Amino acid sequence: MEQARQTRIHGLLLLIVAAVFVWSAIRPTSYAVWALEVAPALVGLAIVMALYRRFRLTTMSYVIIAMLAVLMFIGGHYIYSKVPFFNWIKDAFHFERNHYDRFGHFLKGTFAIVLREIVLRKTPLSRGPWLFTIVTSMSLAIAALYEIIEWLVSLISKGGKASKDFLGTQGDIWDTQWDMVCTLIGTIVALLLLSRWHNRQLARLDQPRS
Repeated sequence: MEQARQTRIHGLLLLIVAAVFVWSAIRPTSYAVWALEVAPALVGLAIVMALYRRFRLTTMSYVIIAMLAVLMFIGGHYIYSKVPFFNWIKDAFHFERNHYDRFGHFLKGTFAIVLREIVLRKTPLSRGPWLFTIVTSMSLAIAALYEIIEWLVSLISKGGKASKDFLGTQGDIWDTQWDMVCTLIGTIVALLLLSRWHNRQLARLDQPRS
């Protein structure tokens, strides 16, 4: 009964993600930027769907994955630096930039919960300070890898408009560092606030730990 309920929730999440994806593909600001922004989400979703029967994650992990996919689809549709609601926040509070990118990197820190689940279920590592440290390091490594990919795209495209929109620095020379700091903060907040709830979901999983 519980497993069937969770499966329905997972199906609903997939429908929401699919609907947002279709919307994002309709007349985006730039199809080149859209493709660059949504590609990582599509690859991640494909992997998760392919492994669904063999390695089913907790519902919390699927919610986080769905949230991050939607985040990237919205950013791809508008371009991160031009998301309307955050433009309104920028004007209302007299900020110097559109902060959707920073907000997105903060939320990407929540992916630490998914990493935490994989580590707990697929390695001998148990809960404690070392788990926190290793998962935080993994989250930062992924954030750094993403920044390297953005840099490589800029090099390959020789600094074209699409690559500049993809980078989304908005004139901030420290944008890369800020992005990683936001991910670090998001990671720490997620691990501190969600780990106990995550543990309860892990305990209800029918799959034995490997």
